[in-house]
Amino acid sequence: MPNGTDDQQSASRGLSRRNLFKRAGVVGVVAATSGATLALNTPVTAQAQTPAPAAPPTLEALETLTAAESDILEAIVARLIPTDENGPGAAEARAAHYIDRALAGPLSSSRRAYAAGLAAIDAYAQSAKGAPFTKLAAQDQDAVLSDMEKNVAKGFALTSSAFFNLLRAHTIQGMFGDPYYGGNANFVGWDLIGYPGIRLTVTEDDQRMSVKPTPNRRSAYDFEMFAKKGGGDGHKP
Repeated sequence: MPNGTDDQQSASRGLSRRNLFKRAGVVGVVAATSGATLALNTPVTAQAQTPAPAAPPTLEALETLTAAESDILEAIVARLIPTDENGPGAAEARAAHYIDRALAGPLSSSRRAYAAGLAAIDAYAQSAKGAPFTKLAAQDQDAVLSDMEKNVAKGFALTSSAFFNLLRAHTIQGMFGDPYYGGNANFVGWDLIGYPGIRLTVTEDDQRMSVKPTPNRRSAYDFEMFAKKGGGDGHKP
């Protein structure tokens, strides 16, 4: 995972956690996490809090991606939302696991794009930096992703920026969506932005701006009123 120097280098290239959230508008999406589609249009408001320690990510059997594709994707999501002083990142949230699972279902239309795009990233990393993406230092991985975002990376079927935006959107979904869908493991994404989870009742204390809400650590599908469609038990440890 990146150290302080790497985080500064990432921020200078426009890939910092703060800039990522501002561009994607993540706070507005966490309350509506039914399915794989999230609205990315609400301005972000940072909320400082003491991050809870996260358990290390659990490796699970692949459902869609090949082992090589999974390794590249794991490295990418770890750089898009890195672990830093604010708390765990996309690796601990198992965002890549969310994407792998969703590519067999709601995101199946993107499967070919991932096959071609991940291969193109590795080829570009080889040509631009002299090594496969997973073997690069964090700052070089950031440089490859920055080139993609700026649409200067070559070798992509459509454009590198289009695939970068797809990766970013799906990583955010895996970081902040309902854990039922395979990401946001141990609720690290919700903890990061101070989202306490669904409330079926709102107390007087809950409505006071000066009171920090207590997380309930529950998926929406832990409530009987929400039907489970499509299967999934990603919120279970």
